[in-house]
Amino acid sequence: MDVLAHLIEVVNGFLSPILVTALLGTGIFLTVRLGFIQFRRLGHGFAVATGRYDDPNEPGDVSHFQALTTALSATVGIGNIAGVALAIHWGGPGALFWMWMTALLGMATKYSEVTLAQHFRVQMDDDGKRWAGTVAGGPMYYIEKGLGPHWKPVALFFAFMLMVTSFMTGNAIQANTIATQVADNFGIDTWITGLVTATVVGLVIIGGIKRIGAVTGVLAPLMAGLYVLAALVILSLNPGAILPAFGTIFTEAFNPTAGVAGTGVGVFLFTLQYGVQRGLFSNEAGQGSAPIAHSAAKTDEPVSEGVVALLEPFIDTIVICTMTGLVIVTTGAFEQKIPTELNLSDGNISYVRLDENGNFQATPTSEPILYREGYPVVQDDADPRLAYYDVAVDRLFTDAAQTQPFTGTLYPAENRAAVEGGGDVAVLYGEAVRNSSPLTALGFELGLEPLGLGWLGNYIVLLCVFLFAISTAISWSYYGDRCAHYIWGERAILPYKFVFVVMHFIGAVLAVTTIWDLGDVALSLVTLPNVLSLLLLSGLVKKITDSYFERKPWVENEEVHRRVVEERKRRKQLPEK
Repeated sequence: MDVLAHLIEVVNGFLSPILVTALLGTGIFLTVRLGFIQFRRLGHGFAVATGRYDDPNEPGDVSHFQALTTALSATVGIGNIAGVALAIHWGGPGALFWMWMTALLGMATKYSEVTLAQHFRVQMDDDGKRWAGTVAGGPMYYIEKGLGPHWKPVALFFAFMLMVTSFMTGNAIQANTIATQVADNFGIDTWITGLVTATVVGLVIIGGIKRIGAVTGVLAPLMAGLYVLAALVILSLNPGAILPAFGTIFTEAFNPTAGVAGTGVGVFLFTLQYGVQRGLFSNEAGQGSAPIAHSAAKTDEPVSEGVVALLEPFIDTIVICTMTGLVIVTTGAFEQKIPTELNLSDGNISYVRLDENGNFQATPTSEPILYREGYPVVQDDADPRLAYYDVAVDRLFTDAAQTQPFTGTLYPAENRAAVEGGGDVAVLYGEAVRNSSPLTALGFELGLEPLGLGWLGNYIVLLCVFLFAISTAISWSYYGDRCAHYIWGERAILPYKFVFVVMHFIGAVLAVTTIWDLGDVALSLVTLPNVLSLLLLSGLVKKITDSYFERKPWVENEEVHRRVVEERKRRKQLPEK
């Protein structure tokens, strides 16, 4: 297992810079070639999403709005809660600015892949099986049909790897996040939570995209609305901190001077890297997953769904991620150290040393470390000291109340500490920072403290984690079943759904670090052929786009929609026989 984990780490390290460069480069190229469409046509995207141009007689399975919410349910997830916190922890507040820039470029990428997915989608046999759907689309179809039959192996590779990803990061990881959070907060066994959430997911996905669309059409606005409302309440309690927070974000984006983790503090490229990576993986532009959901929209105009897709990175990153970032920065949560139980075998425990610039750097060590009255006994800066999330813990204690400073020897290689006077301990205590979703939860706790509702902050984040993770799993099931259908046909859909539910339960009860890493590798491998096909088909995207806005078909659709609405009202007013 250690060999596999190391291999995955090496592959991820190799693919990560290639992936970031490919996604950013593609976003810039498509933005320019399409004439900055994300700015010019954003308003039209909102109009289409409202349903004012919907024609129920057009092919597809769900409305524009339901297609958007299904895609958003998969996109808006743990990354919006934990990903922003990770970016700020490692890259400083300036990382949020680069998340915004990534989202703006990603809007053009998302538009292109969704437009192509709609253009090349296929009709399925209408045999009354509602769970199977009536249409299928996605990168595997536009790779094969747009680039030619000789690209079929690439399309099959994409479909298989995205299906694998749906089992892992889109499903098992979500289940594990819920189960561990519930266990930590309420002491409920992970298998119980896993059984409950697997049942919920199974009941929804067995109904196919129409039931998924109906559920996400309610769930996505509810969860996003709850989260944003809570963040706005916190910001309204301290309005004077908002503009300074924006100032800090902009300043630190180009001239980073402070960071919590220490590694790379003051290095522009380090802040840029974390902002771009977390932004890309938050809004998922270019990964090829969301176009599968958008392909199910009822329309015969591919661009009409493409403009709806423009909203996805905007809502995910510009709105929701910004709320998370502002809460963390305005409350100062990213710099706060709070009482923490430090289990020496915890994967978040590390060891750091001071570098020549006075910044802490993570350093592997197996040498014993001497402590006196809670402080490390250091001869020079190169001597290591215990850290949590790569941030040095200033003083260690042997009791939770922090009244008994630790004097003794710390043995990093053995995950234990020998207390002077006799006795070994595996747990110490001290003031430490937070990271990932616990950092966001701390921000909400600090933000609601003026109302005496600090305790509520943790539960708001916990509830949102639950809703985000459930909705992500539900939406990713559709992505995977379209991939299974592409590879093996309709007969594969029900077996796929069964395996998906089983994997959800397994993910809840097992440690899934390796599964997460494998999913990251799979997602990287599917993203590269997708962005390549977007570049090769960009001329077709421009041609379809120009045609749509020259013809203005939405004008006729608006009239059709108006007649349909009036007819429905008339029927309701007729007396029952």
